[in-house]
Amino acid sequence: MSKLVIREWAESDRPREKLLEQGRRVLSDAELLAILIGSGSRDETAVELCRRILSSAQHNLDNLSKMEVIDLCNFKGIGEAKAISIIAALELGRRRKESIQIERPVLNSSKRVYEYFKYQLQDLPHEEFWVLYLNTACKILDKQLIGRGGNDFTPVDVRIILRNALNCKANSMILIHNHPSGNLTC
Repeated sequence: MSKLVIREWAESDRPREKLLEQGRRVLSDAELLAILIGSGSRDETAVELCRRILSSAQHNLDNLSKMEVIDLCNFKGIGEAKAISIIAALELGRRRKESIQIERPVLNSSKRVYEYFKYQLQDLPHEEFWVLYLNTACKILDKQLIGRGGNDFTPVDVRIILRNALNCKANSMILIHNHPSGNLTC
């Protein structure tokens, strides 16, 4: 009996499609590794091969991250390029763990927004229109320059603002623009 290759699996069971449909968190470690290596061997699918590799590392990603290229190349279906892909991905994960998380300020009042953003706009001779996209904790997810204009006008396209709000899953937005003339009534 021949093995069933991944492209013959039900779409909902294929690792790439599963990630797209259900998100990255539902995939097993073997399925995530299978996406990295792309293909298995004649005898086993990429997922089966990755299960075997993980089994040799006692299903422990820390143990797997200590393997060298030569160790991974001992598995039939893993060549140097696939071994390097696995090692590179695990190294990225290690670096992510040790990276310093920059604390984003809480922007829950107009005074805090002003203090955070005043240096961005204070000496400009023209108008600019910015949007800050916030999460539920009033911390910045993204900021975007929407328009740059003359000294008394700047164009704003609401569709751009809303599209980015949806893309970054913002809970709220803060709209900011300056008056280079200093006149707040116009």
